[in-house]
Amino acid sequence: MARAAKDERREHYGWWLPVASRWSDCDAYGHVNNAVYYNWFDTSLTTLAIERCILRAPGQTSIGLCIASGAEFLAPVGFPETVDVGIRLGRIGNSSLRYELAIFAQGAGTDGEPPAAVGHFVHVYVDAVTRKSVALTAEQKAAVADLLAAG
Repeated sequence: MARAAKDERREHYGWWLPVASRWSDCDAYGHVNNAVYYNWFDTSLTTLAIERCILRAPGQTSIGLCIASGAEFLAPVGFPETVDVGIRLGRIGNSSLRYELAIFAQGAGTDGEPPAAVGHFVHVYVDAVTRKSVALTAEQKAAVADLLAAG
């Protein structure tokens, strides 16, 4: 059974990126706008994909297209504040990856504090030219296998 967003904790995620909020991220209520959380998710996920060579790898002919995403917002983030974005893999499929992400205020979540937000993205890998689905390579799967969430 899946864990509720409020029950996610730092130890459930294996890869991290700190991201600083900007004054322009805030909305009329004085907290970071929900659309910015998606930006943080996307920036972190793209950084991971480049770092792990599943995006822009030499000779790579496939690209990952986002076919689904979602988020739950649990607590506000303000300015100035730095957050930590954690990523794990929910599923490695034949041609797809389900990334699961969480945003924690920097330093929070170590003593059981819930995240500020959790989200997910599903990327399906396709040929960069034809846009037809292609299988993930063994190298791509191995590059992120350590992030696969335990059953």
